[in-house]
Order: sequence, then structure tokens, then C-alpha cells
Amino acid sequence: MITKVSTTDKRFPLGPGAGSDAIHRDPVYSYAVTELHDDCGQTGYGLAFTLGEGNELVCKAAAFLARSLQGYDIEELMADFGNWQRTVSNEQQLRWLGPHKGVVQLALASVTNACWDLWAKTRGLPVWKLLLELTPEVLVATLDLSYLEDALTMDDAIGILRAALPTRGEREAITNLGYPGYDTSIGWFNYSDEQVKENVRKSVANGFTAMKLKVGAPDMDKDLRRAAIVREGAGDAATVMVDCNQQWSMPRALEFGQRADALGLNLYWIEEPTHPDDILGHATLAKAYGKTRVAAGEHVPNRIIFKNYFQSEALGICQVDAVRVAGVSEFLAISLMAKKYSIPVVPHVGDMGQIHQHLVLFNHIGMNHEALMLEQIPHLQGKFTHPCRVENGRYAIPQQAGMSSDFL
Repeated sequence: MITKVSTTDKRFPLGPGAGSDAIHRDPVYSYAVTELHDDCGQTGYGLAFTLGEGNELVCKAAAFLARSLQGYDIEELMADFGNWQRTVSNEQQLRWLGPHKGVVQLALASVTNACWDLWAKTRGLPVWKLLLELTPEVLVATLDLSYLEDALTMDDAIGILRAALPTRGEREAITNLGYPGYDTSIGWFNYSDEQVKENVRKSVANGFTAMKLKVGAPDMDKDLRRAAIVREGAGDAATVMVDCNQQWSMPRALEFGQRADALGLNLYWIEEPTHPDDILGHATLAKAYGKTRVAAGEHVPNRIIFKNYFQSEALGICQVDAVRVAGVSEFLAISLMAKKYSIPVVPHVGDMGQIHQHLVLFNHIGMNHEALMLEQIPHLQGKFTHPCRVENGRYAIPQQAGMSSDFL
């Protein structure tokens, strides 16, 4: 039984230039942490990610939403968790501040993730194994599929999970190989060209075959020059992506795609090329970019907006983040939709990969999503009790019970 609920405001300043992008020049990686303590001595830790100021508001909202959990048995709660989440997401005192976005949605992410962490710990399993042990029907009962009926019904979701069951064995080899990662720290926005060049060299030496550069400078020639540095250093066979972090207007986004293509940079994706609410704009770019995919999701707050992205053919890569949407449950609902629409899922990792290393394993084994790659950001390695391990460009498979979200 859950006997105590608390929240903690954790903030971690980064080194010079680290984490910088075209919009966020001096981020402080921060977490609104919900802690659920039970009568057996277990503690579930749930994370929501922010960049500093305002983190205390998420903590306050999470404390308000989580107070109803005191006295719950975690097994009983998770048996009908989708209905609980639907009710709490529409809590009348906070819904006006959303709905299903902003501070209150981040708060729900923190609370939801704490529930999943506690459930996995009480069963003595890492989250990825817990998910694989659940029947399709039990797993879908943990999801809120409201407002998705025109794109994903409960029968659709159960059907996707059932269809993947017979071939799971073919995909379980990933637990021996490790999940492929990509290096997102080679080219933070504030890094010099010399730093970028040296970081690419180190990344290749560490076994990475995929890496991402931050772009969105006022001078587009600078972006293109730096992208060429990455391409040259990584080699023609490497997978290279760029991330604009929403900086461009539509004309600028179109211009960059055209110029990058003319230079033969062979970009795998262009990430967040314009404002995240401009779904039709992303659809236009998806057509214009041709073989280069549009990637987005870091700032898409809920499953309904993701649904509209999928329906509009506006995404080539779905970057849903479980510490941005309403936690693991909404992440899974969006992954199921993405599978139905044949869109690959490569999460944004506001959790530094701690939780998502579990979720991509389940996506691949349990849903038959392609095991493309998972973003790797090492800046908080020393802050977690069980930090994710990336060796030779691959995530090692976590074995500890829970979702690897405990801090030291």
C-alpha cells in the first residue's frame, strides 16, 4: 500500500556550452520528482523534465495530483490505471491550466512514471521485462485511449500487441546485442567548430555510427558549414541528423532543406524545423524534404496532437518523450498509434535515456517497432543510482528492478 507521497525539485547546472541549442542557450537540466513510498519499504521515483525555472511549479502540481494515491495498493491501481489517469488528467481544479499540456501535463508525467517504477520494483522486474510479461489486455488497461477512437481503438491496440507475440523470439536477440544509440552531444549550439570536429572524432572512436548537430543560427551558412564538418568527420556511411529546436520560420526551414540537399549532406532527419504547433507546416516540410525525414515530438505534449501529426502525414520520425507527455502510459499509447501509421519511434530523452532504454526495448520486442536508435546524452551520468551504460555505441540492457530513475 502507498503510505507516503512527496515531491523533490532537482536541478543540475551543466558545463560550458553543454545542452545549448538555438532557443535554449544556458539550460539547467531539472526534474520534478514524485516519490511514492509503500508499506514494504519500496519507493517509486517518477520524473518530469524541465530546464530550470518553473520546475517548482511542476512539483507543486505533481504533489496535488499524487495526493489521491495515498492508501492505494499498487497492483489494484495499475489494474485499471488507464481510467485513473483519465480521471486525474481531467481534475477540475487544474484542467483549465491545460488541458493535457504545460505544467499540469508534466506533473501527470511525474506521477505516472512513479507508479510504473513502484509497480516494477514490487514485482522485482526492470520495466522493460514487466511490460513484456503483461498480456495485451492487461497492458492496454493501463492506457488512456480517450480522444483517439478515430485513430486507435482498444481493439486496435490489443491487436497490434497480439500480432507481435508470435515473432517476439526473433527480436529478443537485442537483449544480447544492446540497443543502438546515437550521439547527440557532438555539436551543441554553443560549441566551436573545432569542438564539433574533435567531438565527432571521439564519437566515431567510441563506436557511434549516428550523431546529431544543433543548428538554427542566424547565419545559415554557419549551420551548413558545421553540418559538412560532421559529415566529413563521421564518413559517408554514418547517419547524420540536425536539430533546429523550432527556430526557423517556414521559408527558412524550406531553404535549409534545399541547400542541405544541394550540398549532398545526406541528412537522415531534420528535427523540429519550425514551431511544434504548426502541424500543417510540418506536413508541407515532410513533402518538401523528400528522403530526409521530419522528426518532432520533444515539444508535442499529448497523444491527441500526435494523432493529428500522424493523420496529416507530418512526421517521418516520432520523438515522443515519456517525461514530456503524461508518462509511460501515454508514451505507449502514442507508440501504438505510431505502429499503426508505420512511423518509427526514436524518443527524445529528457530522462537522459534512463527510462527510454526500457521503453524502446518493449517497442521493438513487444510491438515490432524497428530498433533504429536511441539518443544518448551523458551529462548526468554521475547523478543516477543505476546510470545507463553505452558501450561501443550501444545501450547495455538494464537489469535492476524499476525504470532506472533513482537518483544518488
